[in-house]
Amino acid sequence: MVIGVTPNLEARSAFEFKLKSELNAREIIALQSAVVFEASFKDSKQTEADIEKQLDVLRSKGLDAILVSVVKGVENKQSYASESSKTDYHLRRFSPYYLLYQEAYYNQNYYSSYNVFHIETSLYSLKSNSDKSLVWSGSYDIVDPKDVTKTIDKYVEVVIKSLEKEKIIPKKHNYLN
Repeated sequence: MVIGVTPNLEARSAFEFKLKSELNAREIIALQSAVVFEASFKDSKQTEADIEKQLDVLRSKGLDAILVSVVKGVENKQSYASESSKTDYHLRRFSPYYLLYQEAYYNQNYYSSYNVFHIETSLYSLKSNSDKSLVWSGSYDIVDPKDVTKTIDKYVEVVIKSLEKEKIIPKKHNYLN
């Protein structure tokens, strides 16, 4: 089962669907949390007993793993807005260097702000002998996302490649060859 933990319902649904589809393409049966969990479970705080009860329900339905992604934090950063970062290495003399960067003093818009989202994705086994053990975890930074769909596509691609690299999931078969 795939779970995206975010208050943004549209992003959660899109993320879960994309990741589920990528897993299905690798012949892994995966479901979105929206299909498995009742609304009352997803949209309200749960006790440990409630969660354990839900895990028993998942196991009874034949689910053996949960892949969950959580936004662990958001950082606001500032960078210098120079004309071109490519020219920086050419600035070996003081005059051109100072000329280029004096805007930091005179121009209030010289600095630009952006957000960095720290995301953690973890895979847990639900098999009864594993005691809900952590199988794999990866941490990623998403820098200043502008387009939700493109960001989700890129993030899912990175997660899938990481899982393939660790040989946790198989690579997608290309049946056209």
